[in-house]
Amino acid sequence: MKAITYQQDFYAWTQQNAQGLRQGKLTEIDVINIAEELESMGKSQQHALINRLAVLLMHLLQWQFQSAKRSRNWELTIIEQRQEIVDLLEDSPSLKHSMEAQLAKAYNKAVIKAELETGIRYTDFPSSCLYTLEQVLDDNFYPESHSLEHCN
Repeated sequence: MKAITYQQDFYAWTQQNAQGLRQGKLTEIDVINIAEELESMGKSQQHALINRLAVLLMHLLQWQFQSAKRSRNWELTIIEQRQEIVDLLEDSPSLKHSMEAQLAKAYNKAVIKAELETGIRYTDFPSSCLYTLEQVLDDNFYPESHSLEHCN
């Protein structure tokens, strides 16, 4: 069987290398590209977590700073994002170890998303996250209404 390269046909390459691994033909597999793909998969999981946190944080900010516009849609999005994060962490529990550090990165994305959604300038939101990781993930946590005047 002729070896298919990574660049020629990615799908066929994955199938060929998976078969080689299952058959124990370790000298015939593309070790370098397999290692890179595995690392990439891990990074994808981390990016997915940051993006889920960012959407969740954006809706928590909307909930807090636009209380007059609260809707069931926002509440359902908060519930959904929390559940998606739980699912991600069940599949990849080691992501929990970096969540505290990822919260700040996710918050920075969230305030930009919040500006797009609310019309409130991202520089008017608090410069750092007002919520602890425990609060963000707590199914019962919804921030109280607050004015942006004294946040920064």
